[in-house]
Amino acid sequence: MTKMRIEGSFVALITPFNADGSVDFGGFRTLLDWHAASGTSAVLIMGSTGEVSMLTPEERREIVEKTAAMPRRGMKFFYGCTGTSTAATIAYLRHAKAAGADGAILAAPAYICAPEDDIEAFFAECADAVDLPIGIYNNPPRVKSDLHWDHLLRLMKHPNIVVLKESTTRVGQVAQVCAAAPDATIMCCDSPNLGLVVPTMSLGGHGTANMTGNIDPVGMARLSTPWTTPEQSVVFRETYLRLLPLLHFTYSAINPVAVKSLMQAVGLPAGDLRRPLSALKPDHLARGVAIVKALGLDAQYGWRLPGAMGALPLAAE
Repeated sequence: MTKMRIEGSFVALITPFNADGSVDFGGFRTLLDWHAASGTSAVLIMGSTGEVSMLTPEERREIVEKTAAMPRRGMKFFYGCTGTSTAATIAYLRHAKAAGADGAILAAPAYICAPEDDIEAFFAECADAVDLPIGIYNNPPRVKSDLHWDHLLRLMKHPNIVVLKESTTRVGQVAQVCAAAPDATIMCCDSPNLGLVVPTMSLGGHGTANMTGNIDPVGMARLSTPWTTPEQSVVFRETYLRLLPLLHFTYSAINPVAVKSLMQAVGLPAGDLRRPLSALKPDHLARGVAIVKALGLDAQYGWRLPGAMGALPLAAE
């Protein structure tokens, strides 16, 4: 069986909320249409950027059912399906498949800090249980468990495991995975503090699984294009250096505080963060608005910023 192959910008989407705190499905549709028109290859709905840990099980199921029914426009819809246990995760995966998801992303279950061998077994058991394309997210900053490349390469042989998102700081690990040329997509987090974007793309990575695409999907699609020609490396360098201030800003607070606060400021459908998270302080947010203006994103995307904080709603495309 030929595996699904995703290349380019894989955006971890925010979850937009209404003023009463409920999920804003009209906002979801606006954002999904915008991303499809802006070159995003795939979206992850209900990852850490989507505040998944603060969604109820009922909300999680409703989000899958309602967004999976929305137009794809050539873009893949993946869902965060990690549960509190192996059984809970498999239940989320089965629900996502039944609802029409294109795939799912799994991280290690939070808080339990399981040994790496147990986490490898967790990914394998989940991939065995449901015939659905799965991405594995090696994310020790969030879940402590940190898989060595030997674990990752064994898992990437599984016919249902199609994506690796790496969020360590180890360039050597990325190099070992790329050198093995597994039959799966190799991506990395876009955090400039982790420092993986440049080496991953230069070593043959297939794109980025990113958060910054929530505010500049066109720029992140350009940045995340694989280097199939020498010219693309030049485009990458120019784009990366240009976007570096924005990348640093979106990671200047715990995910997704900075990016969601900035989206709200420019008029994108975002809504408030769920408590206990709270929005950026005005002086912090003003730095992000200044970056948007300096990059010309307000003109590019049709945002109106009449003052430091003011914005008008984005018209749906």
